Amino acid sequence: MTTKQRGPMSAAIEPLEFDEGGDAPLAGLVAELISGLGEDVGREGLVKTPERVSRSMRYLTSGYGLDVREVVNDALFAAEGPEMVVIKGIEFYSLCEHHLLPFFGSIHIGYIPDERVLGLSKFARVVDVFARRLQLQERLTAQVADALVEVLQPHGLAVVSEASHLCMMMRGVQKQGSTTLTSVMRGTFHDDARTRQEFLQAIAR
Repeated sequence: MTTKQRGPMSAAIEPLEFDEGGDAPLAGLVAELISGLGEDVGREGLVKTPERVSRSMRYLTSGYGLDVREVVNDALFAAEGPEMVVIKGIEFYSLCEHHLLPFFGSIHIGYIPDERVLGLSKFARVVDVFARRLQLQERLTAQVADALVEVLQPHGLAVVSEASHLCMMMRGVQKQGSTTLTSVMRGTFHDDARTRQEFLQAIAR
């Protein structure tokens, strides 16, 4: 079986402007939080922080307002054969739902087309749909896999994510060198060990 590889890639989301209606209430809560921590929210270095944090949080959770079908749009094309396609190193940044601290890393995707293939940039955009939410890495990996299976209806699909979690690095056990791997295998990747091994070897190169 021939393996096509692409990578690395990332998708950019445009910065958000401050929205008085949506951001002002959140900015007020951030100001209360800063005051609760014992800081003076009125001092020069912090006076604009509530506004910045509100915009930042809206940006980092913008996946809630995205729909996979709209993101994919018309970027589905006829498959020319059943060769495995591997997209490596899709960068992602997300927020741990337990501590609201970042976790970040790369996602690798492999699939064996049936009738359709997806434009390569859309894989990064699908990842962002789910990464830009309050997340668990295990759920993020499964959501990306399930969404792509629904869109592509492939013979098989695999998603592997590797991430560093600041909730482990900055607090708690404080282990800076640790990473977490999660994987989801669907269809042929789940059922056939040789297909699974070919994918794992491809992403390890």
